[in-house]
Amino acid sequence: MNGWVSALFLRELRLAVRVGGSGVVGVLFFLAVVTVIPFGVGPDLNLLARIGPAILWIGALLATLLGLDRLFQADRDDGALDLILMSGRSMELVVLVKCLAHWMATGLPLVLAAPVFAIFLNLDPVAIGAVTLTLLVGTPALTLIGAIGASLTVTLRRGGLLMAVLVIPLAIPVLIFGVSSADAAIHDPVPFLTPFLILCALSLIAAVIGPFASATALRFASD
Repeated sequence: MNGWVSALFLRELRLAVRVGGSGVVGVLFFLAVVTVIPFGVGPDLNLLARIGPAILWIGALLATLLGLDRLFQADRDDGALDLILMSGRSMELVVLVKCLAHWMATGLPLVLAAPVFAIFLNLDPVAIGAVTLTLLVGTPALTLIGAIGASLTVTLRRGGLLMAVLVIPLAIPVLIFGVSSADAAIHDPVPFLTPFLILCALSLIAAVIGPFASATALRFASD
């Protein structure tokens, strides 16, 4: 099993890097969000420092959605999805591998770029470390939740907008606890560990529910 799993992971990683929603595009979109919002809220550096974690998390969420609509679309268009379904392989494992490859190509660059972009928002080193750590733990959940929306809209030619409408409400808990844990590390109103562990739990729950829900939707779409 390890052979086909690693082959699938490498294939999906190459595809994720080549298609339009690559890591570079996601990072550039992330940069656009981080640089545009300060123009709207004004030059108050203290205000930017307070809302900085929320800005970074919202930017990461929107950037994650960029390429998710093509997570299964290319395989459906060229018939590879039907072959995978007929091969007898675990569709849940296939979805999990595709999500991991997609996160490596698009989510991980966002995490690596976050400390640099945080400087634009006047965040101190503790805040930068907290936001980066929460993004590292929380962005996989965003990808796994997004896979559910991508599988539900795989039969639609232009399902990107509908996928965003489906995914954003499901991603709200991840956003809430990601920002809460970062704020807790900065202002210490509550212990940092409590919201951070809840964020970790949300990622683990998404790793279990996401592949099963996506696999079920893909099987239904192929009928």
